[in-house]
Amino acid sequence: MKAIVYTHYGPPEVLQLVDIPKPAPRDHEVLVKVLATTVTIGDTIMRSFKLPNISGWQKFMARLILGWRKPRRHILGMELAGGIEAIGRKVTRFKPGDAVFASTYDVNFGAHAEYKCLPENGVIAIKPTNLTFEEAAAIPGGGQTAWHCLQKGKIQPGQKILIYGA
Repeated sequence: MKAIVYTHYGPPEVLQLVDIPKPAPRDHEVLVKVLATTVTIGDTIMRSFKLPNISGWQKFMARLILGWRKPRRHILGMELAGGIEAIGRKVTRFKPGDAVFASTYDVNFGAHAEYKCLPENGVIAIKPTNLTFEEAAAIPGGGQTAWHCLQKGKIQPGQKILIYGA
């Protein structure tokens, strides 16, 4: 299968289209054929390792997590939409052919590839039929950010909020 990879930090030119082995789903995983993905500011920051406004210890921790001299994870991509091609033996939530959208944030990224294995209990859901794959791929990042902000604000039923800049 094809994937966009990077083996060292730098400008967009460090990205390369390469052939890598197609993954196979484990017992509780689904194999998604990626039909749409995004390129987010997070992808750009990880690719370049230009971390905005962080202190020395935070940069140290980022190096430990992302990779000291070169990236630890070679395929970027935090969100995707596509179709389930195969399922692991113990998967019950999904079936082959299901259209889904998902976040890869908690599973080492990797949406910039033709296929991605995801845990069935991860951040993955059936794609609404009224959305294109491109529209659905953009939902996880913004949706998770909005959910985090709403939880942090302790919004209660009946309260009103103003969404500015959406």
